Amino acid sequence: MKVRADNERCEAHGQCWMVDEDLFTLDDDGYSTLGAGVDVPPGKEAVAQAGVDACPLQALRIDA
Repeated sequence: MKVRADNERCEAHGQCWMVDEDLFTLDDDGYSTLGAGVDVPPGKEAVAQAGVDACPLQALRIDA
């Protein structure tokens, strides 16, 4: 399972980061650094979904 960001949609609201700052990393300007995706660690699936759901612009997605 991977979580990915559409960096063209991200507007640096940081809602995902507030869910889990280790999984949803941001650059110095507050934009997502997930890009093409990062692996979701085992046991963090619900946290990943909560971060995706928190994005007001739906710039994040989970791929199996």
